[in-house]
Amino acid sequence: MLYTEEQSVLTDSLIGGDRRDEPESTYNPRMRTPLTRSLCDSLRPSRRHFLVRSGLAVGAVGAGTCLPLLAASLPTLDLAYAGSMGSLMEGPFKRAAATSLKLEVHGLGQGANALAQLIASGSISPDVFISITPGPMRTVLQAGKAIVAEPIARTEMVIAYDPKSRFAGRLDAAAKGREPWWKVLQEPGFRFGRTDPGADPQGRNIIFAMMLAAKMYAQPDLVEKILGPTMNRQQISMEAGLQSRLQSGAFDAAAAYKVQPGSFGLPYIALPAAVNLSGEKVHSENPEIYLAIGGTNYLPEPLIYYATALTAARNPSGAAAFCAWLKGSEAQALLRQGAYDPPGSTSVLRV
Repeated sequence: MLYTEEQSVLTDSLIGGDRRDEPESTYNPRMRTPLTRSLCDSLRPSRRHFLVRSGLAVGAVGAGTCLPLLAASLPTLDLAYAGSMGSLMEGPFKRAAATSLKLEVHGLGQGANALAQLIASGSISPDVFISITPGPMRTVLQAGKAIVAEPIARTEMVIAYDPKSRFAGRLDAAAKGREPWWKVLQEPGFRFGRTDPGADPQGRNIIFAMMLAAKMYAQPDLVEKILGPTMNRQQISMEAGLQSRLQSGAFDAAAAYKVQPGSFGLPYIALPAAVNLSGEKVHSENPEIYLAIGGTNYLPEPLIYYATALTAARNPSGAAAFCAWLKGSEAQALLRQGAYDPPGSTSVLRV
């Protein structure tokens, strides 16, 4: 099964966009790439940040205002992570790292594919990178920026939805297995949200999930009816704002990982195991399925999170300690609380 679109992978998710309409509680300017402007223009350029090679400032904010320019009381760990982990990383993980590891974590959350490209090119230089799916992590490993990546958790695709949507009753029924979810999403006027498949693995993963659903339910046109073209601008949103836009009523439903809806108080529809990309053999069991974007062919991959300490880390001891901590009982307990599943017997990735 082939689903193609001749579009460039260097899209708005990589270069950013105007997100001033998003709630401050879900938007952190430190999570933007060096290709975007800082919202804290008053910050002195001497403030330490890990986008050292870009030569541009990235500010840190708290409660919508710039933080005081005080010397850090703890050693800094610069962390680039898959944007779907934002709620966990900027909350429980940051606090736990400060208490248990005596590290001040500075986080940059974005689509994992876009982050991997920036790391590989040397545009950003974090101490630790956390990716979802093996693909972005292999980009970093093959670029010689890391040696080994450890699996730390896994998740699955779900369909999050707005409980105030005019389709809420039918979505509730679908969540309870009383109505086919894929039929509800095809209703005229239904507004579905997803991220950019060129820059963000989640944007590709929802397409793969729909391909698998088309196969499972013998509905060959299901992808086109629900998602339209690969780069459907009526559906695509920045990852950091997708769930908040769903929460605000901009969409009736949206693609999500199971770890995301809870932090926004949103209900979701669980997808069948044959569809949700949780299985480690998703590609070998479906060898005919792939997605072509901008001349690159992508294959479906299991939704596993990997962590690695970068070889050029400016805080190598902190990076090693943080990666070891991610595998330990405290971090794993926090991951379970955040609805992340154990990685199971997944193998490490190496150069």
